[in-house]
This record gives sequence, C-alpha cells and structure tokens, in this order.
Amino acid sequence: MIDRERAREEALVLEANQEFYRAFSRGDFAAMSELWAKAASVACLHPGARLLCGRHAVLSSFRELLAAAPAWKMVSRDARVHWLGQCAFVTCLEANGEQPAHLAATNIFVLEDGRWRMVHHHAGPLSVPEPRRPPSALVN
Repeated sequence: MIDRERAREEALVLEANQEFYRAFSRGDFAAMSELWAKAASVACLHPGARLLCGRHAVLSSFRELLAAAPAWKMVSRDARVHWLGQCAFVTCLEANGEQPAHLAATNIFVLEDGRWRMVHHHAGPLSVPEPRRPPSALVN
C-alpha cells in the first residue's frame, strides 16, 4: 500500500473505531450491529467476562449492555492503527468522558463489502487509571 492509500485506510479504520464508541455511548444497538462483521468470524471479551464467539453471542451481549443506556460517555483515547495484511487492529485507552482512562482495548477490523467492520473487541482494566495526555505528549 502506498503512503497516501495507507493514510486514507488508516483514517477509515480510526473512524470505524470511533463508531464503536459512539454507538456504545448512545446505547445505539442498530449502529453497533451494523459495525460488526457479517461474514467474518467475530469474538469479544468484555472486562471480567467470558469469551464470546460468533455474531449472535457478541451482539446479544451488546443488546443487553446497551439496553441499560450507559450513564457514561465511553471514549477512545490514544488510538493507534496496526496493520496485519488485510486486517487492522486498533489499540487504545477507554475512559468515561474526560475522566482518567480505566481500560485498555484492542479492536480488530477487517475490510468487508468495502467497509471496515469489527471482528474482535477486547477490553481490560488498567492497573492505574491514566489521565488524558496532551496531543503533543503522544508518541508515534
């Protein structure tokens, strides 16, 4: 992939990652469902929960989580795209709005029908919450 194409695809992957957090924060199951892959295998590890495999199991878990209309705004911070051939994964921190980040996450995406779709989400607690860093402090 040439640099310009890579930058364009990276922006699209980061946008798909943001869609995940927007859908979660709004309690929008339809948007969450649309984001997850339909043909590729999917899996999810919510913090402290068992591994969920398959689109039905993963989306059922999100239906339950989102039905409770989160009282927080889940945001992604310090998101970075990593490439694995035709797949991309995003590493990021998860926080409640401007609060210190309390979870680390890995979100994996595949290009399916011309759109980056999620195939895996894994979030787990940080040992120490991490305050928001100024953009100039982020390392590439």
